[in-house]
Order: sequence, then C-alpha cells, then structure tokens
Amino acid sequence: MSILSIERIQLNAAAVNRTDAIRKAGDLLVKSGCVLTEYIEGMLKREESMSTYLGSGVAIPHGVYENKDHVLQTAISVLQLPQGVEWDEGGEPVYLVIGIAAQGDEHVGVLARLAEAVEDEAILNDLIHTSDPEVILKHLGREPDE
Repeated sequence: MSILSIERIQLNAAAVNRTDAIRKAGDLLVKSGCVLTEYIEGMLKREESMSTYLGSGVAIPHGVYENKDHVLQTAISVLQLPQGVEWDEGGEPVYLVIGIAAQGDEHVGVLARLAEAVEDEAILNDLIHTSDPEVILKHLGREPDE
C-alpha cells in the first residue's frame, strides 16, 4: 500500500489553530485505518514538547514513542490550509500539515522524501495552492526507491 492516498488528502481546509490542524491531519489517518484514535493525542503531546514546524510553511506532526503501538501502518496525511494557521506563537503561518505515522524506522525515509519536496520552492508552491489531489500524490506519495 502507498504511503499516501487520496483519502488522506484534504485540500482547501481551514483550522482555527495548531491543535485543530493536528486533529484534522490525525483524523485523516484514523479514518483511513492507519492509526488508532489514541495516536492523535500522541501527536498533540509531541507538539507540546517540541514544535514540528519544518519551515517554509510546512509542519509535520507525528506521535511520540509511546504511541508506536497505535500505528497500524506507515502513512502520511496532508492537510492543505490556503489561509494558513499560526503554528508557533509569532511564527510564520503553516499552509501544509503533513501528519506522519510510521512503524519502526520507516519514518526516516518518509522525512527524507518530504524534505526533498519542500526544499523545491516551485513544488512547495504547487502543494500549497493546488486544487488537484493528484499533484499532492505525485510529489509526496512516492515510494522510497522511486
């Protein structure tokens, strides 16, 4: 199964704050059967201890080690927020929230692919402004050896 699917992409979404955005990204993982509901609490707990803001308008919330048993399969979800949401007080707004659920060390490959995609300004601009979920799939849904 692919790390990303259409059912885990929500375009043109809105969030009132960081917590709301994390819950929405987590819900996409829960509804598609990738994680148990408890995983979302782990994502929120992680954020309390360390911001998952990557820069360039992208955040990558993920659970804490104690939540590893709540991950049913490695997957990512993508919440596109065209209006942005404040992530860290006084910081830059976040436009893409990429929820990560990984089993074992699989998150290392996931993070490497995400870093590649968000380092390219043209790709990042596409991801933030697209109205086509296939664009998100093309850039973020690749398997590690593609």
